[in-house]
Amino acid sequence: MTESRQQQYFQLIQDLVSCPNGQEPDVLEANMGLIDPDFVQTLMEVATMQAHQGNQDGAKFLIFIARELAKQLGLYPEVATES
Repeated sequence: MTESRQQQYFQLIQDLVSCPNGQEPDVLEANMGLIDPDFVQTLMEVATMQAHQGNQDGAKFLIFIARELAKQLGLYPEVATES
């Protein structure tokens, strides 16, 4: 991953954190070219930093987005639940 790409990831994360509630899908859709496994990894790294800095809500938000994107990218296995 290039430094330029990483900066784009960080900017997208900042855009997601600062956008009005409910606008996250629009922000992601406008930046589909950046949505890849490396972006999901970067989200998790930033979420971990947030958690270590005491920002649990921010960390949970980023982890939620990372999990949803990972599912869409096929990186998150669907676990069948037994009935």
